[in-house]
Amino acid sequence: MSDIYSIVTSQKLSYEQKVNALAHAAEDTLSVLPMPDRTRFFFEKGAICNLNEGNAPYRPRYIMPDYEKIVKQGVKFLELDPPTDFDELLTFLQVVYRHVPSITTYPVFLGDLDKLIEPFITNLTDVEVKKKLRLFLIYLDRTITDSFSHANLGPEETRAGRLLLEVDKELEQAVPNLTLKYDPQITPDSFAEQAILCSLEVANPAICNDVLNRTTYDRYGISSCYNILPIGGGSYTLTRVVLPRLAKLAKDKDDFLHNLLPEALLCMADYMSERIRFIVEKSGFFESNFLATEGFVERDRFVAMFGLVGLAEATNMFMPEGKKYGSDKEADALAEQIMTIISDFAAKYECPYCEIANHRLLLHAQVGIDTDYGITSGVRIPVGDEPESIYDHLRHSARFHKFIPTGCSDILPFDITAKRNPAAVLDIVKGAFSVGQKYIAFYASDSDLVRITGYLVKRSEMEKWNAGKAVLQNTTQFGAPAYASGHLQDRKVRGV
Repeated sequence: MSDIYSIVTSQKLSYEQKVNALAHAAEDTLSVLPMPDRTRFFFEKGAICNLNEGNAPYRPRYIMPDYEKIVKQGVKFLELDPPTDFDELLTFLQVVYRHVPSITTYPVFLGDLDKLIEPFITNLTDVEVKKKLRLFLIYLDRTITDSFSHANLGPEETRAGRLLLEVDKELEQAVPNLTLKYDPQITPDSFAEQAILCSLEVANPAICNDVLNRTTYDRYGISSCYNILPIGGGSYTLTRVVLPRLAKLAKDKDDFLHNLLPEALLCMADYMSERIRFIVEKSGFFESNFLATEGFVERDRFVAMFGLVGLAEATNMFMPEGKKYGSDKEADALAEQIMTIISDFAAKYECPYCEIANHRLLLHAQVGIDTDYGITSGVRIPVGDEPESIYDHLRHSARFHKFIPTGCSDILPFDITAKRNPAAVLDIVKGAFSVGQKYIAFYASDSDLVRITGYLVKRSEMEKWNAGKAVLQNTTQFGAPAYASGHLQDRKVRGV
């Protein structure tokens, strides 16, 4: 009750943020999932974490509607006919987005926005399109007050894609998060360079290795921070193993590798299976929500994201002083051994209702939450330990990205001089993707917008939050403490 009272009386939460927080608090008064004692032990120690999904799951965590189908078909439940012109399309999407649920209560996926828009702008001038896009993007930023909301561009160059980048650069907004799907055989250098220059100005879009990521599913989208998920489905759940907290429970390295890690992975997988069963068998989501009943998502296109965080710290705990993840061969070999154990387990465990993944768990490099201290996102190298060479950094990342099909990334701040040479940054992207890097995000050292772990927050908004003022976007509440505790202002700034 004291937690609820603190929500009600908070002066740092907006009305909408209070409503969402109270809804989560109400859900957590229930206990509908069985939890064996050993699983509860790992939760209490913080070695397993459900990332605030709540105790009674009543919708999948991440939902990836087939917006192309929605636009062509219309929505009976919302009494929306298919749009016939650009104005109708934008209003249509605004209404649909308002009704797409997720763990955040906001839509985490807004579709391949350039492809949705392109057919509707053939008879309009660039000036006309940009004015309408500007109003549309302002609407999204002010009503979807959560930068886990994500839209995609590419890999083809489109007029709509170019105009979206132009408007995004002008607006400097945190929402929506954008990703360019990049394929060197399809994406023109000029379009990719425009995206990179936009990112160096406003930290948006990130760049996704389309060649590698499209091998996971027949059709994929990027949602939330950088989650690679099947369009027309999504992910039931994302639960994570917090590797350094688990390592603290071990007697030694062998105990961690051969006893605690396998045991915790099994406990986490069984817990995730129970969440999935409740969503499918008890919650009624797939029987009642219009996205499912009208065929915009299919139950058999949902997966289970098997998250991990803090590989670097867990590895370093078992290494002698001076040997660190990211710079020492022995440390990196141990890290790969840890990842192999996790990957092999996920590939063998049979998970219910996950047909598109052959009933297997899919690994995800989880980025962390605001209460993580001294824990580095996913498989990243900790701030301060980055290799001197950006090429060594990216080769190291690719070594560990290979294990992870549902999202992993690196964030690279660049010196402001990179804005004069986006072609050189694109060459870095091409090289990184050629060795197996799956996803890269950039921002310039002077940008107000920065990437925290994958989502965008303005430095100016974090200053307001730290001063005790209410802010529009709830991701600022997560970003401000994460920016400080992770020393993200000290990320190694790269040059070209």
